[in-house]
Amino acid sequence: MRKILLALCLMVGTATSAIAAVSINIGINLGSYPDFVAIPGYPVYYAPRLDANVFFYDGFYWVYSDDRWYSSSWYDGPWDDVDAYFVPLFLLRVPVRYYRRPPSYFRGWLSDAPPRWGEHWGRGWEQRRRGWDQWNRASAPRPAPLPAYQRNYSGDRYPRAEQQRALREQNYRYQPRDAINRDRERQQQAPRSPQQSPRQIETPRQAMPQRDRNQEQQRDRAQQPQQAPRAQPQAPRAEQPAQQPSSQQRDRGATTRQPERSHDTQQQQQQQQRQQPQQTQQRGNDRGNGGGKDERKQDKPKEDKRDR
Repeated sequence: MRKILLALCLMVGTATSAIAAVSINIGINLGSYPDFVAIPGYPVYYAPRLDANVFFYDGFYWVYSDDRWYSSSWYDGPWDDVDAYFVPLFLLRVPVRYYRRPPSYFRGWLSDAPPRWGEHWGRGWEQRRRGWDQWNRASAPRPAPLPAYQRNYSGDRYPRAEQQRALREQNYRYQPRDAINRDRERQQQAPRSPQQSPRQIETPRQAMPQRDRNQEQQRDRAQQPQQAPRAQPQAPRAEQPAQQPSSQQRDRGATTRQPERSHDTQQQQQQQQRQQPQQTQQRGNDRGNGGGKDERKQDKPKEDKRDR
């Protein structure tokens, strides 16, 4: 596990210095657009008439000189210094015979085989680029189209870096397939801020410095829809003691109840009026029945007195 973490740290540390985006004098001044020829079985072109190791691959020009790789989107620079760890694989696989100016350490190597980069650059490079010389030759991609529009720009008409970008966007629609070249294309299309140093361009994307990754995460968070804040639970309200009604409220209440009382009084009076005839009739009946008895009771003493 520690070895894996150490290897990742080394990859991130070296990736930030993979390409130095400055105008480098590599000792090659082409002057005019060179003639390129496709290498059979490879998606790479080479310039057979030049006394230099100049190639074209996946939309970019490449030069191998003094044990360094350089790249540019235009045939005569400006050139970017590319670290050996990030050279595209198909460039590394080009056979020795297509190097028009091979270095001295190429001597003794098979002309139909790629250079022995692992032997030359060491074990560390060999471990990180393991399997670089193994691929299915039948599935190799087709070569990218050459940017022939650049033939019209040579000598004094050769454009500056700012003009090169605009001319490339107008005249060359090809999109790179290689991951490294895609990242370089993206960085060239993005406008540089005045404060950005032109010394280095990070590649590939996963080797982005921590500061840039933090800024990119902040932009992603800003683009996400904001969630509505959750409602905070309200504390239970304390019960307040009931207030006694004021004198004015009592008077108002009394006035509102008066019509109800008057209505009840009228109903009672009507009920009493209906009950009065019944009560008087009942009293009359009671008097009639009770009167006979009283008369009989009163007659008895009179009879007794007569007998006596």
